[in-house]
Amino acid sequence: MDSKTETASIEILEELLAERFSCRAFRSEQVARATIERILAAAQKTASWCNSQPWRLEIASGPATKRFRDVIYAAASSGRPNTGDFPFPREYRGVYLERRRESGFQLYNALGIPRGDKAGYARQALENFNFFGAPHVAIVHTDEALGVYGAIDCGGYVTSFMLAAQALGIATIPQAALAFHSEVVRRHFGLAGDRRVVCGISFGYPDGEHKANSYRTTRAAIADTVTFVDA
Repeated sequence: MDSKTETASIEILEELLAERFSCRAFRSEQVARATIERILAAAQKTASWCNSQPWRLEIASGPATKRFRDVIYAAASSGRPNTGDFPFPREYRGVYLERRRESGFQLYNALGIPRGDKAGYARQALENFNFFGAPHVAIVHTDEALGVYGAIDCGGYVTSFMLAAQALGIATIPQAALAFHSEVVRRHFGLAGDRRVVCGISFGYPDGEHKANSYRTTRAAIADTVTFVDA
């Protein structure tokens, strides 16, 4: 590969990474099956430990999306305890808490939810279980025996899926919230007991006019995340 081709390739990747965002309002029209399959074909090239390719997906579309939405929303709004397969963060502290708050306040400000309005925060959190109006939702799951490394490989797959979707004009949002009720997910999709739910990905065409899509989160500087050791 010559230098000109290398430059063009990295610029395409940089553009996709810069354009991608977590979409929180979708249009209702369906994505063509051929487009979804092209996203999946690209994402399947994701690297994984020992080439195990541990990810499996259940993708709901059309009436199946509504059926799943009704089930998972009822579970989330019922107040029942979370049943996630993987431990959730024990706490956010320091810079991680600062970044989480910044992201949350950006969303609330965009939607006009006053700071400190806990009821408003809760209503917005439940929109996760409406899939933010997306016509499609994918559930990403892995084999229990592969443990945390199977989940890590699934994380790489999620990134590949989102970038492939972005390249085709499809918006996405990865959702750990959908894994809060893993037993509900397993029962609804008929998954075996040894499957572990990692996350969901809601996707479709973005509603560019919706205020929830009007902002972009910031990213830390390289100096804040990397230490070079040269000697």
